[in-house]
This record gives sequence, C-alpha cells and structure tokens, in this order.
Amino acid sequence: MSMATSEGVLQVLSGAAPRLLSSDLGSSNSDLALYSKCHFKSVKKKGSRYFKSLKCSSMIRCHIGSYNYRRLVGGFDRNAAINRFRLLGCKCQQADHGSGVGMDEGNGARFVDNANESNLSGSMNSQKELEFEDSERLKREKEMLASAGTGTTTFYKSGIDSIEDEAWSLLRDSMVYYCGSPIGTIAANDPTDSGVLNYDQVFIRDFIPSGIALLLKGEYDIVKNFILHTLQLQSWEKTMDCHSPGQGLMPASFKVRSAPLDGDDSATVEVLDPDFGEAAIGRVAPVDSGLWWIILLRAYGKCSGDLSLQDRIDVQTGIRMILRLCLADGFDMFPTLLVTDGSCMIDRRMGIHGHPLEIQSLFFSALLSAREMLTPEDGSDDLTRALNNRLIALSFHIREYYWIDLVKVNEIYRYKTEEYSFDAVNKFNIYPDQISPWLVEWMPHKGGYLIGNLQPAHMDFRFFSLGNFWAIVSGLATTNQSHAILDLIEAKWADLVAEMPFKICYPALEGREWQIITGCDPKNTPWSYHNAGSWPTLLWQVSMVASFNLSKLHC
Repeated sequence: MSMATSEGVLQVLSGAAPRLLSSDLGSSNSDLALYSKCHFKSVKKKGSRYFKSLKCSSMIRCHIGSYNYRRLVGGFDRNAAINRFRLLGCKCQQADHGSGVGMDEGNGARFVDNANESNLSGSMNSQKELEFEDSERLKREKEMLASAGTGTTTFYKSGIDSIEDEAWSLLRDSMVYYCGSPIGTIAANDPTDSGVLNYDQVFIRDFIPSGIALLLKGEYDIVKNFILHTLQLQSWEKTMDCHSPGQGLMPASFKVRSAPLDGDDSATVEVLDPDFGEAAIGRVAPVDSGLWWIILLRAYGKCSGDLSLQDRIDVQTGIRMILRLCLADGFDMFPTLLVTDGSCMIDRRMGIHGHPLEIQSLFFSALLSAREMLTPEDGSDDLTRALNNRLIALSFHIREYYWIDLVKVNEIYRYKTEEYSFDAVNKFNIYPDQISPWLVEWMPHKGGYLIGNLQPAHMDFRFFSLGNFWAIVSGLATTNQSHAILDLIEAKWADLVAEMPFKICYPALEGREWQIITGCDPKNTPWSYHNAGSWPTLLWQVSMVASFNLSKLHC
C-alpha cells in the first residue's frame, strides 16, 4: 500500500481519531516514500484549486476525485472513469445544467481532458501552471520508473492500474441502492457461494473501509446517505422476546427490500430492514456499530469540509443517544465498557466477553470524536463532564493495566495473591500460573502490546490486531507503548503477517481450549476466521499505523 494512500487515510481520520502523540510525519526513510508523500500533497492541493474555480456539483467533484486519484497511482483512462461515474445516476444533473457545465459525455470529457477550453471563470492561467507542474511530475515519474528497466515500467503501470480498476469495479458492484441513491456496500459479494445468510446486507462495521476509500476518492454522497439512513434506523423499535435494549443502539446491519404498498397490492415500495441482533447468529447486539458511526461521521466532516451534517439537530440527537447509552451508570467498577461475547468484529463466541480491547479502543476514539462534534445546548453540561471524566479514566486504565511486555511478565510472576487492601499491587488478583508458556517464548526482548481483555483473576494474553492498531491511531496508547507495539509487530512479522496479512489475533485457540471457549465452532477452527485467521481488510489500518513513522515496518 502506497505511502500517499496511507497518509490520505490519516488525514481523513485525523479528526475522527485525534492523535495525542507528537510524531514526525514529515520524515521518511525512503526517497520513494517521500516522493509519494509530496506527490499526494501536490495532487490534493491541485484538486482544491479546481474546486474553488468551479464550485461544481457532487458529480463533477466525483470526476475531479477520479482524475486526481488515478493520476496518483498510474495511467488514467479518462473515458472509462467518466462512464463508471455516470452509472451512479446522480440526482444533481438538473442543477448542473444551470451551472454551465453539462453532464453529457461531451462536456464531461471536455472538463477532464481539456480544462483550458472550459468556462473556468478566469482560471486559465492557473490551469496552465497546473498542467506544467503535472507534465514535469509525470516526466520525473517516468524517469524513476525507467530506472528499473523498460519491462518493469510497463508492468508497474499496467499492473497497478488493472488492480485498482478491478478493486473499484468490485466495490461498485457491491453497492446497495435505496430509492435510486447509493447508501452502502454489502458485506460480501461471492457469486459462487450459495449460502448467503446475512452477507448480502450492509454492515456498519464492514462499510467503514469502503467509506474511507470513497471519502478519499471524493465521493461524499454515499457516505452521507449511509450516515443519515442508519441514523433513522437508530430510533426504530427493537425487541426480542418482549425486551427492548436501551435507546441509542445502532443496528448491526440492514438491507433494502421491496414491500407491498398500502392499499395497492400491485405496487411495491423500498424499505430498509435493520437487524439489531434479534435475527443475528447468536442474537448478540452490536456494541461497536454506534462507535464506528461516530468515527465515520467525524471522518466525513474532516474530509468533505461539510460540517453542517454533524450540526443537524437529528444528528446531534443521535450522537447524544449513543453517548448516554455508553456512559450510563451500571454495576461495573471499571471505566471500560462491559460487553458480551461476539459484540464487535469478532461476532462469534471467542472468549472475548468482558472488557475486550477492540471495544475500548473504539470507545476512546468515539468519545474524542463526539467531544469535537457536540454543540452546546441546555442540559448538556452533565454529558460533557461525564465524557471528559471517562476519557481520563479509560486512558489511564488501559495504559496501566492492559500493557504487557517482558518487564510486566516478570512482575506478574512475583505477584502476591489474595491481597485485601486499597493499595494492593495485584489489584485484579491475577494468578502467576495463568501465564501461558507460549507468551514467554513469543514475547520479544524489545516490544510489547495491549492484552486482549482484563477481568478479575483473568488476563487474556492474546494479541488482538484491531484493538492495538486503533489504540495507536487514536492516542489511547502512549508514545512509548506505540513504539513498542510496532517493534513487536516487526519482530513477529512471520507470525502476524506471514503469507496472507493480517492475523486478526494471535495465537489461535486449539485442542481442548478451542472446544471449551468456542463451543466447538466449526467456523472458528484453529488459524481460520476469527480464531487467528487472516484478514486482509486490516491492512488499511496497518497502513495508518505505518504512516506514523514510529517504526520501520515492511509495508
């Protein structure tokens, strides 16, 4: 994954997951990486100058986003890009006719291919400068690629371009439309698989990487539609066996289906059918859906510049409902969220019930994002105060008690048990015999990580990738801890990445342990699916972590 794309993701999420560390993003150990970074910045700046001169519609912005992005990674098939975007059927065509830039093929092609001939309101000189800069950049790019040989140059251009085309084609094939507008992407699109189950639905957590890619592409409408439609589903009545969960719960997924129109059996209307867990396998409510929703909302505002969405009354109400649900008082003595097994990305029984790291990292990031977006209103002081207090307590709890390295392992070996006092060292009554032999053998001399879970008399020493990645991105982990996590990933590259990146957790549950913890789950057999299986979708978060330049990762 290119450094430019990685930094693009960081810029999109810089507001969604505010980084508390002070990393030097301007330095790089690779000349090529530095070139890619500078190139990305120049392309972004050029795109913004197009926007100012045109004040164009969302469809035109899609053209600009396609132009800039495709030039970033290789050759650019302008006509193909325009044809693909026309399939979206944007609603703003009538407005475009009034702006003087039509959406027909001739005008669209003329805009992309020969901007000097378009009516750009006095931007001809700036356009010439941009074309000159672009030609110079392409000249340097060709020289760099040619240094590896003519064959390599041809392969690089055609290879990356074809891979990117195929990826975007697959992503567009997975889009779901509601009343003619795209509102998300389905979880899986495998035509050879007859067992669809609920993979043909739009999952909130699964749409996040698609949403980030679309934001980087400049296609903001689909992300905005997704945010607003899932917000509408938040208020739906949801019951299971006559019991309703707390207000503010976001659905795990939804699908578009046709329903007969009232009073007319021959007519149908499209409706959204949400699943809050009452139909899911295992009947588990999705705790992470609301957290991801807040993070994506902040990313949308940060990337698009459209802050009016987050300021809407219904959106502000949705944010507050999620926060009140998460910050509600309960029996728990810890600042971490207490959840059941299977309530996040690992949505099957895998022994993560309690206070899993993934939920805590997302919780921390969502609290930071919500604090930036909340607007002052009467009666909100208590909510803001509770939010700030939880951020402080949560960060201390995770950094202090979830951290594990060789020093911590040796400390646990010396723990006294059954301590009854306010100043006990072994606060959670962890028994030293609980330390697994694999941990001592696997832990490198340099490095460490945040454990997967912490409960009374129980520490889950498994390495969970998403929780550690997001702890770095959000600033939940300290600077030294972030360095150490990346040192561990580098030292254990063969275990965590291997031939198909990236392991969702490590190690796998095997033997009797697998039988007891998973209930003999045939999908989660050792080294597959949630049980230390490989998840390439985690690479977009690996790229964000790598872009912090905290360690020399082999990306």
